[in-house]
This record gives sequence, structure tokens and C-alpha cells, in this order.
Amino acid sequence: METSTGQDNSQAAVGPLGPEGTSRMEQAISIVVDGIIVPVTGVIPVLLSSGILFLLFAALWVAFGAGLILNQGGLDAAWAWIGELPLIVQGVAWLLFLPVVAALWAWETSWPIAIRLVLVAGLAGWSLMMFLPRSAQG
Repeated sequence: METSTGQDNSQAAVGPLGPEGTSRMEQAISIVVDGIIVPVTGVIPVLLSSGILFLLFAALWVAFGAGLILNQGGLDAAWAWIGELPLIVQGVAWLLFLPVVAALWAWETSWPIAIRLVLVAGLAGWSLMMFLPRSAQG
């Protein structure tokens, strides 16, 4: 890597762990990208266009609504369970189920119930609208 003065500054890019740390990090990133991200990104358009994601999120929202009406302790337990997961798994859960996990977070706040209900309903409506297959959008 060259600096603005034109000198080779490749040692500065190595970091405190040296070349071994960099290569391990590159290997870890490569495993995550090649093993998780690439396969998932190939499946998402198929799930979206077929309506499977719409059905999945509709079922999640029905379960969330049932939890609000019948068993609010179940929502508390679901939020606690997500919080107990390892950090990387939490990140994946947030990424894959962002609207539902965000609604769980909003529900667990101490905000007035009207604000929480509007936020949860807005997240549910928005996510279902986004996952609605194009053929059904008219």
C-alpha cells in the first residue's frame, strides 16, 4: 500500500497481529462470505418471488399478534431468548428477521402502549407489503 508520499506502507496495513492474524481474519471472512452470504443471497430472490417469504413473515406476525393477545410473557421470553444467544447469532437473527425482532425490541421498551402498538403494526404492515410477491401487487 502506498502512502500519499509514494512510499510503500504495507507494514502499517498488517496490524498488531502480523501477517498470521491478517490471514486468519481473511480466512474467517472468506468462510462467512462463501459459506453463508453467497448461498443465502441466491435463495432470497426465489423465496421472495414465490411468496414464501410473505407467508413466513405473515405467520410470524400472526404468532406475534397472538402473543400480544394471549401470552405477553411469551414475547418477553422470546426477547430474553434472543438476548441470550451468542452475539454473532443475534446479529444473524436481527438481519434475517429484522422487522419482527425490531417489533420485539419496541414491545419490550417502557414507551406508552399506544406508541408500541402503532410501531409494531407499522413494522408488520411494512414488512408484509415489502414481501408481497409482485404478481399479487397488481
